[in-house]
Amino acid sequence: APPGLRASFPGDPVAEYLSGDPVAGHIVRRPPSQLEGAHMSIPVTAEGKRKMQHELDEMNARIPLIAKAIADAREKGDLRENAEYHAAREDMGMLNARISELRSKLSQAVVVDESQIDTSRIAFGAKVKLEDMKSKVVEDWHLVGPGEDDALENKILTSSPLGAALLGKKPGDTILVDAPMGQLKFKVKAIAY
Repeated sequence: APPGLRASFPGDPVAEYLSGDPVAGHIVRRPPSQLEGAHMSIPVTAEGKRKMQHELDEMNARIPLIAKAIADAREKGDLRENAEYHAAREDMGMLNARISELRSKLSQAVVVDESQIDTSRIAFGAKVKLEDMKSKVVEDWHLVGPGEDDALENKILTSSPLGAALLGKKPGDTILVDAPMGQLKFKVKAIAY
């Protein structure tokens, strides 16, 4: 970027807002409603939103405990060599970062009305039974939104390579997924909501 101008990236909402030729003095200000990505909604299930709210409540309840730990450690004297104080401050920083992240996700969360989904095809919220065509192993996967994903529970994002490949498919369809270890082939065995 020229001196004095900020660098931008594709889809940068600020760059889109201030589009035009700033060097020539031609700046077109677009209303926020026309900005892509300025405030994106995050699709979530009702259960997912409840879980995020519960986690936020638990974290907010921890703030006074950590604040007390900081105060207690501060009373022990020299802060430069007080490991308890520095550990408590670090805990508070990480807690505040997670609280901020959860608040942001909750403010953008939109609960998907699963009754409006075509249940004959795979869409957000679907529980899918997949057969790996190579190993013949059958696994269940649940397509979820950001903040709900958990690989250990087989909950994957609709935007993940597997999730994106599944969208719109129906039982009996075969899908190909590009993965770091090569192309994977699955057969959709069943869908549930």
